[in-house]
Amino acid sequence: MSRPDAPIIDAIVRIDRLPASGRSIEVVADAKACAELAKTLNVQAVEAMQASLNVTPLRGGIRALGHLSARIVQASVVSFEPVPQDIDEAIDRVFLPQSVDHVPTPGSEVFIDLEDDDFPDHIDGPEVDLSGLLIETIALAIEPYPRLPGETLESLGLNTDNADSGPFAALTKLKKSTDIDR
Repeated sequence: MSRPDAPIIDAIVRIDRLPASGRSIEVVADAKACAELAKTLNVQAVEAMQASLNVTPLRGGIRALGHLSARIVQASVVSFEPVPQDIDEAIDRVFLPQSVDHVPTPGSEVFIDLEDDDFPDHIDGPEVDLSGLLIETIALAIEPYPRLPGETLESLGLNTDNADSGPFAALTKLKKSTDIDR
């Protein structure tokens, strides 16, 4: 029986059992996980997803360094035809325990250097679930406006040159016909 909050992909690392040299993690999504990923990412299908991570201890936390590849299918924004996309992303993320000595007091100023590297993700407890990292990496790599090669509105026979079409053009014509020169 699975827990209701069980991760889609099994990529949990125990910090207290991690060797000093680190360890490699290979994650390959099965058909059920791919279907659940597609639902979570709001795409038509996730055909494949695999990740290879090297997880090493770092200052009481971990550093996950590796590579993720996936193949997704989503609808074209022009014709709604399926558009496949290959995702190939590098992963480099640090997870550290939250500092207890430098907790800002409410209302105090906090300096954030936007030019600095990414902030580490905070962890609470001896386990780090890397499935969220993998799903986030895929989500950020998804093409927001997918379309097939050479696909345009004109290729569907829609006229985009006519500025006098649509509901606002009809309202403008109506206004011009009822205006009285003042």
